[in-house]
Amino acid sequence: MQWSEKLALVVGMVVFMECFAWATHKYVMHGWGWGWHRSHHEPHSGAFEKNDLYAVTFAVIVIGLFVAGVRWEPLWWAALGITVYGGIYALVHDIMVHQRFGTRWVPRRGYTKRLLQAHRLHHAVKGKEDGVSFGFLIAPDPVKLKRKLAERVRK
Repeated sequence: MQWSEKLALVVGMVVFMECFAWATHKYVMHGWGWGWHRSHHEPHSGAFEKNDLYAVTFAVIVIGLFVAGVRWEPLWWAALGITVYGGIYALVHDIMVHQRFGTRWVPRRGYTKRLLQAHRLHHAVKGKEDGVSFGFLIAPDPVKLKRKLAERVRK
């Protein structure tokens, strides 16, 4: 594979993973997989929560892709793209948004502030129903999200 193909595959997988993460979050984590994800929406003590089992599951799959990528190179680069997305997710979601592992940074403007607001609005709903903003790196307009939440409360 040429370097341009490898780069395109890595970047393409990062974009794909945002779509996959949105769908998985909305339809699995807030659906039949709520049993693990619930811990992420409720107060808990300790550094880890049952929801972290999703990260472990996805890591095992990606390790398998790396191993298979030894025989078919595109899988290795796809696995790298998924890993890059996982790193971005951990940095943005776990460290910045949820301030896990002792971090305390609150963005004051721009994309990071919008991302934080969108995710906090996602957590404004208790339970698995009627949530908003299921993506991790694409942050919808918080004003629109607040409007959606208000409409759902009125129903």
